[in-house]
Amino acid sequence: MSSSSPRQVITCRAAVAWGAGQPLVMEEVQVSPPQQMEIRIKVVSTSLCRSDLSAWESHAIFPRIFGHEASGIVESVGLGVTEFKEGDHVLTVFIGECMACRQCTSGKSNICQVLGLERRGLMHSDQKTRFSVKGKPVYHYCAVSSFSEYTVVHSGCAVKISPLAPLEKICLLSCGVAAGLGAAWNVANVSKGSTVVIFGLGTVGLSVAQAAKLRGASRIIGVDNNPQKCENAKAFGVTEVVDANSHKEPIAQVIKGITDGGADFSFECVGDTDMITTALQSCCDGWGMAVTLGVPKAKPEMSAHYGLLLMGRTLKGSLFGGWKPKSDLPSLVEKYINKEIHIDNYITHNLPFDDINKAFNLMKEGKCLRCVIHMPR
Repeated sequence: MSSSSPRQVITCRAAVAWGAGQPLVMEEVQVSPPQQMEIRIKVVSTSLCRSDLSAWESHAIFPRIFGHEASGIVESVGLGVTEFKEGDHVLTVFIGECMACRQCTSGKSNICQVLGLERRGLMHSDQKTRFSVKGKPVYHYCAVSSFSEYTVVHSGCAVKISPLAPLEKICLLSCGVAAGLGAAWNVANVSKGSTVVIFGLGTVGLSVAQAAKLRGASRIIGVDNNPQKCENAKAFGVTEVVDANSHKEPIAQVIKGITDGGADFSFECVGDTDMITTALQSCCDGWGMAVTLGVPKAKPEMSAHYGLLLMGRTLKGSLFGGWKPKSDLPSLVEKYINKEIHIDNYITHNLPFDDINKAFNLMKEGKCLRCVIHMPR
C-alpha cells in the first residue's frame, strides 16, 4: 500500500481532484518528508465537511487533495519539532495556533496571524507543496489535505490528543462538531432559559443545538428545507422545527411570531449571506444576537437594514467556534471521553477510502450528516 524509509518520500494513495466537480481519482502520490516545524501524519479517519464539497464544486486551484477534518498518527517529524513524536495520536486543524502572534497572545481571538486560513494550496512555511503525481505538484487544501493516506502539516496545525479517544469518531472535533459547540458556548455564550433558532440542520447546526441544550436553553428552534433533517433534529436537542418550504411568509416573520418578537440567539449554519440577514431579522430587539458560521459558495457580500443594529441586535462571526486549537481541543476530547458531549450520532455513514466519491454524492443529495472515510490499516 505504501513504501517509506525514515524522513524519505512516501508513495501512497490519495483521492485527487483534477477539476471542479469532477469525481476524485485514486492516484499514487509522492508525499515529501516533513520540513522544519512540520509533521507527517498517517491518516486513520477523515470525514467530509461541506466546505470540502463547496471548494470542490468551485473553480478553485487544481489538481488538489481535499479533506481537513481528520485524525491520525504521527509518522515522522521535521527539524525543530519537540511537541510531537512518532506514534502520537493527533487531530488536524484548518487554522493553527502559533501561540506567539498578537492574536494568539491576546486572549480574545483564535485567528492566528501566522497559521490562519491557508487559501493558496501551499504550506505555510515555504509556500510549496508536499504532494506530487509523476513529478507534477498537487495542491493542498486548508493546510491539511486528509484525503490521502499520508499528509504533511505544520506542527501548529495539529493537536496531540489522548490515545484513549477513538480516532474513527473523534475526527469530527477537528471541524464541524467543535465549530457548532463553540459558536454556542464561546461566541454567543447561550444562557439558561433562552430561546435559540438555528438555520440549517446539518452537523454544525445540530452541534449548536447540542450545546444550547447543555446550556439549558428553553426553546431550540431548527429551520431547514429538508424534511428528513427536520424529522431527525429532535434527537440532537431541537425542541421544535420549522420547515422553510411550508410557509408563504418570510421565515423571519414566522420566527418572530412564535417567539414573541424574536429569538435571543440565532445561528446561521447554511453558508448563505441572505440567510445571515434572515438570522439577524429573527432576533429580538435590545439584546438579540445572530452568529454566522457558514461559508457561502456565492455572493459573499451581505446586506441588512441599519435599523436592525440600531435597535440593539448584534451580528457576530464564528470561525471554528472560537476555539484555540492547541489550547482548547484537548479538553473537548476529554469531554467526549467522559461522555459530557456526544459525537457518534452525527456519523450517518462509514465508508472505505475507495468509496470517497459516494460520500460526496451523499452530501450533495442531503442524505448524510457526516460520512467518515476509513483509511486502509
